[in-house]
Amino acid sequence: MRKQEPVNILVVEDDKGHAKLIEKNLRRASISGEITVFHDGKAASDYIFCQAERGDRRVPSPSLVLLDLHIPIVDGYRLLERIKSEEETKSIPVVVLTSIDDEVEVNRCYRLGCNLFITKPVDYAGFSDAIGKLGLFLTVVTLPDWE
Repeated sequence: MRKQEPVNILVVEDDKGHAKLIEKNLRRASISGEITVFHDGKAASDYIFCQAERGDRRVPSPSLVLLDLHIPIVDGYRLLERIKSEEETKSIPVVVLTSIDDEVEVNRCYRLGCNLFITKPVDYAGFSDAIGKLGLFLTVVTLPDWE
Protein backbone atom coordinates (compact mmCIF):
# COMPACT_ATOMS: atom_id res chain seq x y z
CA MET A 1 0.00 0.00 0.00
CA ARG A 2 1.36 3.39 -0.89
CA LYS A 3 0.65 6.23 1.49
CA GLN A 4 -2.82 7.71 1.05
CA GLU A 5 -4.10 4.78 -1.04
CA PRO A 6 -7.33 3.24 0.24
CA VAL A 7 -7.10 -0.33 1.46
CA ASN A 8 -9.78 -2.90 2.24
CA ILE A 9 -9.07 -4.10 5.80
CA LEU A 10 -11.03 -6.94 7.37
CA VAL A 11 -11.12 -6.93 11.17
CA VAL A 12 -12.20 -10.20 12.79
CA GLU A 13 -12.76 -9.37 16.44
CA ASP A 14 -15.54 -10.59 18.73
CA ASP A 15 -15.10 -7.81 21.30
CA LYS A 16 -17.12 -4.89 19.88
CA GLY A 17 -15.20 -2.38 22.01
CA HIS A 18 -11.87 -3.62 20.68
CA ALA A 19 -13.21 -3.56 17.12
CA LYS A 20 -14.27 0.10 17.49
CA LEU A 21 -10.94 0.98 19.05
CA ILE A 22 -9.06 -0.73 16.22
CA GLU A 23 -11.04 1.14 13.57
CA LYS A 24 -10.76 4.49 15.38
CA ASN A 25 -6.98 4.22 15.77
CA LEU A 26 -6.42 3.03 12.21
CA ARG A 27 -8.36 6.09 10.99
CA ARG A 28 -6.27 8.34 13.27
CA ALA A 29 -3.18 6.88 11.57
CA SER A 30 -4.58 8.09 8.20
CA ILE A 31 -5.66 4.68 6.93
CA SER A 32 -8.26 5.29 4.26
CA GLY A 33 -10.52 2.82 2.57
CA GLU A 34 -12.98 0.27 3.79
CA ILE A 35 -12.67 -1.33 7.22
CA THR A 36 -15.10 -4.22 7.54
CA VAL A 37 -15.67 -5.82 10.94
CA PHE A 38 -16.91 -9.32 11.66
CA HIS A 39 -17.49 -10.68 15.15
CA ASP A 40 -17.20 -14.39 14.32
CA GLY A 41 -15.02 -16.55 12.11
CA LYS A 42 -17.87 -18.02 10.05
CA ALA A 43 -19.10 -14.61 8.83
CA ALA A 44 -15.52 -13.56 8.08
CA SER A 45 -14.88 -16.80 6.19
CA ASP A 46 -18.04 -16.33 4.13
CA TYR A 47 -16.89 -12.80 3.25
CA ILE A 48 -13.32 -13.77 2.39
CA PHE A 49 -14.29 -16.74 0.27
CA CYS A 50 -17.12 -14.83 -1.44
CA GLN A 51 -19.83 -17.19 -0.22
CA ALA A 52 -21.79 -14.16 0.93
CA GLU A 53 -23.28 -11.80 -1.62
CA ARG A 54 -23.83 -8.08 -1.26
CA GLY A 55 -26.46 -6.83 -3.63
CA ASP A 56 -25.68 -7.89 -7.17
CA ARG A 57 -21.86 -7.96 -6.82
CA ARG A 58 -19.45 -10.35 -5.21
CA VAL A 59 -17.44 -8.95 -2.34
CA PRO A 60 -13.75 -8.18 -3.01
CA SER A 61 -10.93 -9.93 -1.20
CA PRO A 62 -9.47 -7.90 1.65
CA SER A 63 -6.02 -6.35 1.26
CA LEU A 64 -5.29 -7.24 4.88
CA VAL A 65 -6.91 -9.29 7.65
CA LEU A 66 -6.56 -8.33 11.33
CA LEU A 67 -7.49 -11.53 13.14
CA ASP A 68 -8.24 -12.30 16.77
CA LEU A 69 -7.75 -15.97 17.66
CA HIS A 70 -10.56 -16.49 20.17
CA ILE A 71 -13.63 -15.77 18.10
CA PRO A 72 -16.92 -17.69 17.97
CA ILE A 73 -18.14 -20.33 15.51
CA VAL A 74 -14.91 -20.71 13.51
CA ASP A 75 -11.88 -19.84 15.66
CA GLY A 76 -9.02 -17.70 14.42
CA TYR A 77 -6.64 -20.64 14.02
CA ARG A 78 -9.00 -22.45 11.64
CA LEU A 79 -9.71 -19.27 9.68
CA LEU A 80 -5.99 -18.49 9.40
CA GLU A 81 -5.27 -22.04 8.25
CA ARG A 82 -7.98 -21.88 5.59
CA ILE A 83 -6.91 -18.46 4.30
CA LYS A 84 -3.32 -19.61 3.92
CA SER A 85 -4.17 -23.01 2.40
CA GLU A 86 -6.45 -21.81 -0.41
CA GLU A 87 -4.72 -20.76 -3.64
CA GLU A 88 -6.92 -17.69 -4.18
CA THR A 89 -6.38 -16.30 -0.66
CA LYS A 90 -2.97 -17.46 0.53
CA SER A 91 -1.31 -14.18 -0.47
CA ILE A 92 -3.63 -12.06 1.67
CA PRO A 93 -1.56 -10.71 4.59
CA VAL A 94 -2.92 -11.82 7.96
CA VAL A 95 -1.96 -9.99 11.14
CA VAL A 96 -2.91 -11.91 14.27
CA LEU A 97 -4.02 -9.37 16.86
CA THR A 98 -4.79 -11.18 20.10
CA SER A 99 -4.40 -11.08 23.86
CA ILE A 100 -2.45 -14.37 23.79
CA ASP A 101 1.18 -14.00 24.81
CA ASP A 102 2.40 -17.58 24.67
CA GLU A 103 5.43 -18.61 22.63
CA VAL A 104 3.82 -21.94 21.63
CA GLU A 105 0.75 -20.14 20.24
CA VAL A 106 2.88 -17.49 18.51
CA ASN A 107 4.90 -20.24 16.78
CA ARG A 108 1.70 -22.10 15.88
CA CYS A 109 0.31 -19.00 14.13
CA TYR A 110 3.51 -18.43 12.16
CA ARG A 111 3.54 -22.11 11.12
CA LEU A 112 -0.06 -21.65 9.91
CA GLY A 113 1.10 -18.71 7.81
CA CYS A 114 0.37 -15.50 9.69
CA ASN A 115 2.45 -12.59 8.48
CA LEU A 116 2.67 -10.76 11.80
CA PHE A 117 1.67 -11.58 15.39
CA ILE A 118 0.78 -8.73 17.75
CA THR A 119 -0.17 -9.23 21.38
CA LYS A 120 -2.83 -6.72 22.46
CA PRO A 121 -1.80 -4.67 25.46
CA VAL A 122 -4.33 -5.09 28.27
CA ASP A 123 -4.69 -1.40 29.12
CA TYR A 124 -6.66 1.08 26.99
CA ALA A 125 -3.76 3.48 26.38
CA GLY A 126 -1.37 0.69 25.42
CA PHE A 127 -3.93 -0.91 23.11
CA SER A 128 -4.68 2.42 21.41
CA ASP A 129 -0.96 3.11 21.01
CA ALA A 130 -0.29 -0.34 19.52
CA ILE A 131 -3.06 0.05 16.95
CA GLY A 132 -1.85 3.54 16.10
CA LYS A 133 1.64 2.16 15.46
CA LEU A 134 0.16 -0.63 13.34
CA GLY A 135 -1.70 2.03 11.33
CA LEU A 136 1.52 3.96 10.78
CA PHE A 137 3.24 0.75 9.72
CA LEU A 138 0.47 0.14 7.18
CA THR A 139 1.08 3.55 5.60
CA VAL A 140 4.60 2.51 4.54
CA VAL A 141 4.15 -1.12 3.45
CA THR A 142 2.93 -2.35 0.11
CA LEU A 143 -0.13 -4.59 0.21
CA PRO A 144 -1.57 -6.61 -2.67
CA ASP A 145 -4.22 -5.05 -4.89
CA TRP A 146 -7.01 -7.61 -5.42
CA GLU A 147 -9.23 -5.64 -7.81
